[in-house]
Amino acid sequence: MTYRLGVDVGGTFTDLLLVDESTGSTYTAKVPSTPQDSSIGVLNGIERVCETAGVDPREISQVMHGTTVATNTVLTGTGAKVGLVTTKGYKQVLQIARSYVPGGLGGWVIYNKSDPLAPLACTIEADERMGADGKVVRKLKKGQLKKDLRALKKENIEALTVSLINSFANGETEREVAKASREVLKGIPVSLSSNVVPEMQEYERTITTVANSYVRPKVATYVRNLQRKLKRKMDDVQLHILRSDGGMASSKVAESLPVNLLMSGPAGGVSGAVWIAKQAGFEDVLTFDMGGTSTDVALVQDGKAQLRRETTVGDVTVRASSVDVRTVGAGGGSIAHVPELTGALRVGPESAGAEPGPAAYDKGGEAPTVTDANVVLGFLPTEVRLGGDMAIRRDLAEKAIAPVAEALGLSVQQAAAGIIDIVNENMYGALRLVSVEKGYDPRDFALIGFGGAGPLHANALGKLMNSWPVIIPPGPGVLCAYGDATTRVRDEASRTYIRRFGDTSEKQLVKIFEQLARQAEKTLDKEGVLKKDRSTTYQADIRYHGQGLLLTVDFELKDLKRKGLDVIGAPFDEMHKQLFTFALDSDKELVNLRAVAQGKEANIAATQVSKGSKNPIKKASLGTSKVFVEGKNRVAQLYDRAHLKAGNVIAGPAIVLEMDSTTVILPKHIGTVDGYGNILITPAN
Repeated sequence: MTYRLGVDVGGTFTDLLLVDESTGSTYTAKVPSTPQDSSIGVLNGIERVCETAGVDPREISQVMHGTTVATNTVLTGTGAKVGLVTTKGYKQVLQIARSYVPGGLGGWVIYNKSDPLAPLACTIEADERMGADGKVVRKLKKGQLKKDLRALKKENIEALTVSLINSFANGETEREVAKASREVLKGIPVSLSSNVVPEMQEYERTITTVANSYVRPKVATYVRNLQRKLKRKMDDVQLHILRSDGGMASSKVAESLPVNLLMSGPAGGVSGAVWIAKQAGFEDVLTFDMGGTSTDVALVQDGKAQLRRETTVGDVTVRASSVDVRTVGAGGGSIAHVPELTGALRVGPESAGAEPGPAAYDKGGEAPTVTDANVVLGFLPTEVRLGGDMAIRRDLAEKAIAPVAEALGLSVQQAAAGIIDIVNENMYGALRLVSVEKGYDPRDFALIGFGGAGPLHANALGKLMNSWPVIIPPGPGVLCAYGDATTRVRDEASRTYIRRFGDTSEKQLVKIFEQLARQAEKTLDKEGVLKKDRSTTYQADIRYHGQGLLLTVDFELKDLKRKGLDVIGAPFDEMHKQLFTFALDSDKELVNLRAVAQGKEANIAATQVSKGSKNPIKKASLGTSKVFVEGKNRVAQLYDRAHLKAGNVIAGPAIVLEMDSTTVILPKHIGTVDGYGNILITPAN
């Protein structure tokens, strides 16, 4: 009997999901995170979940881990000192970058451009030139290169990036540079752009490879340290790390290509939401993950999360596939304020964080936060004990909101309602970015709310989006661990191939795609994934000739063989119409080709709850509490989620309590418990 373990490390808690691979049964655990060394919290969690399940840790064969190490390294600016080798004449590639200034027409007045991840002082030029056709125009001058590398060594760099002009077409010269650098800079990890992202556009390829070098030492240290500690407890356990695109990478691949982990954390939540929604019978959903500082949203269609070819962390944008997650600075700790200049209420993006946190937590916080507003309105009743033991102080919440109410000339309750309305509008805007602004009608999607604060606001967001039902999964705080445990081993291979449709044929494309598939499947070979358990999908980045915009089309290779290039061209036209309302008669042009190889999905059985009647049993009722909603004081019924059964119908206003989250059901809405324990919120009529 073997087990797989999903582990998600958050800022406050580490969540674990243990899966029996033969039966699909699951066990969960939640332990405090250990920010000084995340691996300590992981090992504590393993001990807890194995004790709960009565399982020997040595029976765990795979650990699937979502981590924010790469993300936090970029956000905190604590990465490696990176050296960069460019082609002669391209030394300032990172400084020139792209002509983008955020903040509208006047953005340049206040925009402070951040320093490049590879300083100019640590950048050298290689005297060489490769043509766009992959032919050598000027051979590399190795003697001068080694001299420059010796000078670079004095800068005490910790990682090296090699990104030469047109190396996407032929990476041979980059490999020569890497060989020379290993002789001069012994022990320094080297990242080649022709390996990391062999696609055209020099800046995008360079910044992506530099970012890979920037986070590589810290990620490698963390992964090796965790792998070593796991093997002490679990013998031959395999460690996999969640990628930004929702797939899994082996520990070795994660060490060498950590740029693919930058959105590992949010991807776990989306993957978990996809799995939960499928169990409930919904394949088209909007995901809504609200935490203490920010909210992440994404769109899922036909059971698959929408992906994008770029990943952005802070003000660093790299070319790496990631789940299309949009983040807004709106969370339970977001601070409300009334600027003297405008006198208009604002919420966020500043946050009270975990320390001191909202005033209601009685940990020294005094600023008015979204959580305090929820306490004042009664949505977080004093009966709740966060994490099972933290009491809530309504008096401190009211004291924090009072200055906002005074500035607005409103009562404390009215001011709190205004704070909630504004933060809901902020999150509504993020949901529109992934739906309406991409041509999708949110009325065609359900909304799944999770995270510590998501279920508090999900019903209100469902009203704004008109997305029904609103799905609240059981144990919303453990959802990311479900995502980690249910994802598959994944890798991709790509190459640039710029051809108009009329200048190529399906036979040529099939040959290239088959080569890319073999390349992508090498990772699955190393992981021991059987060929019968594999699946390979194919993608092409396409544009109209003369256009700069690229759209990615997914297709099956067998369809390309049978139907020709229309299999790619027709969907491209439809995507263009959806996004921009029109299609052009211009020639279509291929730009990048890609093969994505995946292992089989995990066998996990969704936990079912026992059946009950329409009315919840008396044991589920915790009494009543006053709430202020829709401008009136009302009485809300309180329920203990642990005692709700399938078929129970809860009429709003109501509040459902559980250890890691609180669900609000608004007036004129009902929450129906399905067979898996999900609460499905819909309008009452």
